[in-house]
Amino acid sequence: MKLCIREVLLLICLVLLIGCHRRIGAPEDREELLRPEKVVSFDRLYKANCSACHGENGAGGPAIDLSNPNYQALVDDASMRRWITSGMPGTQMPAFGTSAGGFLTPEQVDALITGMRSRWSTQTGVKEDMPPYRATGAGNADRGNELFRSTCSPCHQQSSQKLADPSYLSLVSDQSLRTIVIAGRRDLGHPDWVQVRHNQPLADQDVSDVVAYLNSLRNDTPGGPYSDTKSKR
Repeated sequence: MKLCIREVLLLICLVLLIGCHRRIGAPEDREELLRPEKVVSFDRLYKANCSACHGENGAGGPAIDLSNPNYQALVDDASMRRWITSGMPGTQMPAFGTSAGGFLTPEQVDALITGMRSRWSTQTGVKEDMPPYRATGAGNADRGNELFRSTCSPCHQQSSQKLADPSYLSLVSDQSLRTIVIAGRRDLGHPDWVQVRHNQPLADQDVSDVVAYLNSLRNDTPGGPYSDTKSKR
């Protein structure tokens, strides 16, 4: 069926009207049309690279809750930049920085850090006696065992086998364990260094001792029915 000139013109006008609600070059289009390495929107970067492990809003994921104010107060920018760029050894945290084979530029890594600080960093409830992020000395596993039994076992008695499971310990580094002991995990109801022991916050050495004890539970062959060879060395 042939269309008359009038019908053709009406059809063209209809198509043009349908497309007029969005203008090419509008702010929403410019964000969508950016090359991946040019995106510096915190929301877009976090959703694409962080939310699967750390939770949609910085909590509730399998990895540490980044929105925890204690965590934000504990970890400095340099450490956070290093973990995002190069990954965290001994964990499932991969390297995202272009210098380490990832896809995020230094500017994008900085945008993530700035966004986390502006949204989740607060001094509310953060104590001045917080132990340092990095241990200042070696831990004592025997003393850590005693501390774990007296301060941690009441809550972890149902999951103590999980904590002692080499497969679980192979997924977390000593630094990750130290971070959780200090900052806690509010999204999971895990107490921080102040709450874990009534009227007696954990000191730097206490945290180091607990981590040393948990580290002593590791073996060389996680995930397999093999004997522990650490004691044979």
